[in-house]
Amino acid sequence: MAAKQTNKTMGEMISFLRKEKGMTQKEIADKLFITDKAVSKWERDISCPDTAIMPKLCEILGVSAEVLLSCKSSQIEKCFQKYFVFKTILKAIAFSFGIVTAIFGLLGLIPENVGFAFLGIGLACIGLLLLLMD
Repeated sequence: MAAKQTNKTMGEMISFLRKEKGMTQKEIADKLFITDKAVSKWERDISCPDTAIMPKLCEILGVSAEVLLSCKSSQIEKCFQKYFVFKTILKAIAFSFGIVTAIFGLLGLIPENVGFAFLGIGLACIGLLLLLMD
């Protein structure tokens, strides 16, 4: 029956399987020597089980690792992916505007006011990155 649940996120799957076994989050946590808060975070798709824990967790839940790993991505994972892409774009913009300003400025191909505008955009991107730092 668990294999039919692959349209669930990993957290939903862990919760489903745990409840199917009649276990509490605390019971799962005790068997894995972790806190029940960690299990709660998994089930809410805030975090995922560590790879070192995965074999024992699968044994407890009576499912293969492939079943858990084939679950659909959670909304949180998608948000982290978008966040990573956003940070990468900001870095690329800052780097590009810096390089363009330096090279074109040295060659005399852009007016000073445009060069300062480019540097301002690059610095603004760096400022946003600093605000977003982990």
